[in-house]
Amino acid sequence: LRSSCGVGGGLVQPGGSLRLSCTASGSIFSINAMGWYRQAPGKQRELVAAVTSVGSRNYADSVKGRFTISRDNAKNTVYLQMNSLKPEDTAVYYCNVKALVLGSGSMDVWGKGTQVTVSS
Repeated sequence: LRSSCGVGGGLVQPGGSLRLSCTASGSIFSINAMGWYRQAPGKQRELVAAVTSVGSRNYADSVKGRFTISRDNAKNTVYLQMNSLKPEDTAVYYCNVKALVLGSGSMDVWGKGTQVTVSS
């Protein structure tokens, strides 16, 4: 199982928007969940948003109403639309994939991460 995540990161002004994408590839039998976590300097890694294979979604309280996670199961891809960005959103964002992989069993794979910086 491999993941290609973090596309769309970069520098944005407060109030701006960014879109991240993550694609899982490999001998995947099923995907349990895909989503993003983030880690800011001096902070613990936290869940930002995730979506399960049946479409249920979870969001961190701090991003509710501003971020939207969506999925394309046929492409094993998820997207994170981030609107109304705040300086507090500055962090490294990591895609996470939880899947059952043929020949390997259950897997929990992290992308390499992408820096999102919200600043004037």
